[in-house]
Amino acid sequence: MITIGIKDIIDIILVALLLFYIYKLMKRSYAANIFTGIIIFIIAWILVSQVFNMRLLGTIFDKLVSMGVIALVIVFQEEIRRFFSTIGTRRSNIFRFLGRKHRQQASHEDIMPIVLACKKMSDDRVGALIVIERAVGLRDFISSGEEIDAKINNSLIQNIFFKNSPLHDGAMIIRGQRIVAAGCILPVSHDSEIPKSLGLRHRSALGISEKSDALAIIVSEETGNISLAQDGKFKLKVTPDELETALAEE
Repeated sequence: MITIGIKDIIDIILVALLLFYIYKLMKRSYAANIFTGIIIFIIAWILVSQVFNMRLLGTIFDKLVSMGVIALVIVFQEEIRRFFSTIGTRRSNIFRFLGRKHRQQASHEDIMPIVLACKKMSDDRVGALIVIERAVGLRDFISSGEEIDAKINNSLIQNIFFKNSPLHDGAMIIRGQRIVAAGCILPVSHDSEIPKSLGLRHRSALGISEKSDALAIIVSEETGNISLAQDGKFKLKVTPDELETALAEE
């Protein structure tokens, strides 16, 4: 007779939450279908080996599982990196919260130039992509562009994204109170749920938000709409007031 105790119930719940959390991280990439296939394979393996006790087929499944661990690490290396990066980010946010009030007061003068520049570029239909670095470092992406290291300035932001500027096609990255680089190349999201009306800037913004905890601001060249991308999700058609609030919170 099989007895199930409180510990077993907690174990099952924790495993279910872990699988759901992993799937949530992967669902916006091509790996989601692979992950679903793996779950189905594991269920079939348990049924064959533990429930029906099919020795021959169970042995074959056991060999596949033992060899498949290395293959899974290779296939899911990006997702595994994102998983541990997210855990580290949550830990860092605890310490960030302790000094949050002081940073909001000190950074208000840095927020407004970004908001005013985005509003002006929105009115003039000038495309822009601005990435705000948070706990996860963006060193690799910064090195792909031109390092600037300048104080956040309304006019400088507009000049960089001016249509004839050599850096207007890439992304600007802001760290703390400085514009550290422009013309940066970002990873492009392959999420199939992205609306067809959104272009490369939006896909790049979503891509960097999937690989880090950065906040990305997009100004559409076609519509002039301001959008935000964070944690692999979009917030479209943001007003300047909403943008100011989002930056103050982050």
